[in-house]
Amino acid sequence: MAHRMIWNQTAYFGAGAVEVVPQELAARGFTRAFVVSDKVLIETGVTAKVTALLDAAGFPYSVYDRVVPNPPIENVQAGVAAFAASGADVLIAVGGGSPQDTCKAIGIITANPEFADVRSLEGVAPTTQPSVPIIAIPTTAGTASETTINYVITDVENNRKFVCVDPHDIPILAIVDADMMATAPRGLKVATGLDALTHAIEGYITQAAWELSDLFHLKAIQMIATSLRDAADGDAEAMERMALAQYVAGMGYSNVGLGIVHAMAHPLGAFYSAPHGVANGILLAPVMAFNAPESGEKYRDIAAAFGVDGAYALPLDQAREAAVAAVAALTRDLGNPTTLEAIGALSEDVPALAQAAFDDVCAGGNPRAATVEQLETLYRSLFA
Repeated sequence: MAHRMIWNQTAYFGAGAVEVVPQELAARGFTRAFVVSDKVLIETGVTAKVTALLDAAGFPYSVYDRVVPNPPIENVQAGVAAFAASGADVLIAVGGGSPQDTCKAIGIITANPEFADVRSLEGVAPTTQPSVPIIAIPTTAGTASETTINYVITDVENNRKFVCVDPHDIPILAIVDADMMATAPRGLKVATGLDALTHAIEGYITQAAWELSDLFHLKAIQMIATSLRDAADGDAEAMERMALAQYVAGMGYSNVGLGIVHAMAHPLGAFYSAPHGVANGILLAPVMAFNAPESGEKYRDIAAAFGVDGAYALPLDQAREAAVAAVAALTRDLGNPTTLEAIGALSEDVPALAQAAFDDVCAGGNPRAATVEQLETLYRSLFA
């Protein structure tokens, strides 16, 4: 069986790495940048860590700061128009998943204008041209959008989120600098960290997983299990490990897919504007329990990564239970919600949520096939 792996052309890591932006722009012959960010990052001065470098280098740029959480189609279309008016020849994404995803969509549609409706990009997008070049600078340790071939857009009119999968959208350059993430509030660090853990665990057990992707995912699980608590509480070294861990997870899952945690989380974002990482945190341990019968020996590795004594000597069913329990304990310790009521979910929406999850592109990678009825049962189990 043939396997394909796609990563950035170039990536920089470590505190202060963002300082390479001007020299990379010059070396690549770009003349004007279009910075995609959001108002919170503008107001808190995070985006200015990049634009100040551009100012100092005399490099011209425009800023698009209209990105909102769970970015809708209209956000993307406005960004495409603003980019066209700017005269820029390179995109710089500064932010978490929402600015990163919006930036990817802007770059793809600019290069492939026949997809200006945005909805036609859903699934494996049939684009023919590479995106406008993107330099991706994440400000959270979670989505790994800077090294994936995926992005997620919200269709407000139809009350749904959809995933776009496109090798043409991967940024040419990723800059993973923990200093860009340091001022994020604790709740955001928790949510994005649980998103990264979900990527690592789902990628590790997905149907398409193989030896190379397993290397990335297991290492990411180990790093997150030992770093997320301290990173959430402001430890700088732990935050730097999380910054790297989420990127390593992205190197894997971008190429092998995810599962029903993400498939079930996407409708929660579309219906209730639930933060994606929070939704993943609610779902991860219960879905792991559902998937356990089809997980082979891999939950032993997960249990060991979380420090479970004798994980490789336990009977398999006990090792699986220990892995689920360890993830559930981390979620509780971090203070992430554990019920759907906490994010405003309504029991009467469960049939629609389950159908949307079943139809989501991520569902196909789950190691255990789930029917609509089973997805309904999983959702209902998470109401108090």
